[in-house]
Amino acid sequence: MPNAAFVYDDALSRHVLRSDHPMRPVRLRHTYELLSAYGAFDGDTSRLINPRSATEEELEWVHTPEYIAAVRALSAGLSTVRPERFGFSALGDNPVYPGMYDAAILSSGATLVAAELVAGKRVDVAFSISGGLHHAAPTHAYGFCIFNDPAIAIRYFLERGMRVAYVDVDAHHGDGVQDIFYDDDRVLTISIHESGRYLFPGTGFVADSGAGNGVGCSINVPLFPYTEDEPYLWAFREVVPPLIRAFAPDVLVTQLGIDSYHTDPITHLQLTSRGYVEIIREFAALGLPWLALGGGGYDIGAVARCWTLAYGVMLDTEWPDRIPDAVSDQYPSPNLRDTVVPDVPANYRQEGRRYLEDGVAELKREVLARHGLG
Repeated sequence: MPNAAFVYDDALSRHVLRSDHPMRPVRLRHTYELLSAYGAFDGDTSRLINPRSATEEELEWVHTPEYIAAVRALSAGLSTVRPERFGFSALGDNPVYPGMYDAAILSSGATLVAAELVAGKRVDVAFSISGGLHHAAPTHAYGFCIFNDPAIAIRYFLERGMRVAYVDVDAHHGDGVQDIFYDDDRVLTISIHESGRYLFPGTGFVADSGAGNGVGCSINVPLFPYTEDEPYLWAFREVVPPLIRAFAPDVLVTQLGIDSYHTDPITHLQLTSRGYVEIIREFAALGLPWLALGGGGYDIGAVARCWTLAYGVMLDTEWPDRIPDAVSDQYPSPNLRDTVVPDVPANYRQEGRRYLEDGVAELKREVLARHGLG
């Protein structure tokens, strides 16, 4: 049986970015409550771990001191800092909100706690659901993300001499993490996402494959809108497991955003809980020390159900399909798993498959061949 840790405290879910903002941290609480209702933290193989706040020194592994100071000042309501200079705006993706700095450092610290557990071999896998904020840049906030906790955790592993494979299955391209390690051959970044031709942040194409020492170490698999389980899983299996085995990392870091779900309100992919669970099983089958992070996901019920299923895979446990009565009133269906299949028009399905097959062929020809694959 795997030994797993789940890093959570209710303080991670209390802040509100803005009343109409799609990123709602309360989704973390729903996930924890659903897992608790299933008894996920009752056994000897599952540990519920409290987070801590990241230190300023740890933030500086990725972010500039000027930016960190600006976030602190804006959070405190100081008017000496211009928000727009650092990626903040009242009505945009990154509003300034009360307690912003404390919330951001707690989320980053939660991911570091999980990384420490994995690096110290105290668990096989640690899941930090508040993490996965993959868009943040060293000098500014971007795409709902203030501090880039995946990159901070990767720096932590690198300082310990570990080679890192980072795989991002969020619907949005993992641009921030890719950019930070674009020229570093110790880090393999793989992002499978809705194509930047159709979705924020407009990046992540096959040709974006690294620079300098890192050429061939940035891998992008862009997807056509309305891509479903079967073609998604085909592309994943064609690229991810063989590439990770060829790279031979010491640790696996995954960003497990579930905004790829078919009812997500701000994206267009069509994954079901069944397809998502298969992705998680593929990660588990790699048998690597594993740091798992949250990420996007804006249908709150789907987030809680899918991350609950994901943690079940990490524990090698199959939850009953009926949602426990203690939390069932929070969900429109009594089922943990999907019972319907998205209805995608045939022409979209055909175009999406063609788009994906062409992209994977290009990736094999131009990038994967550098790793002895093709």
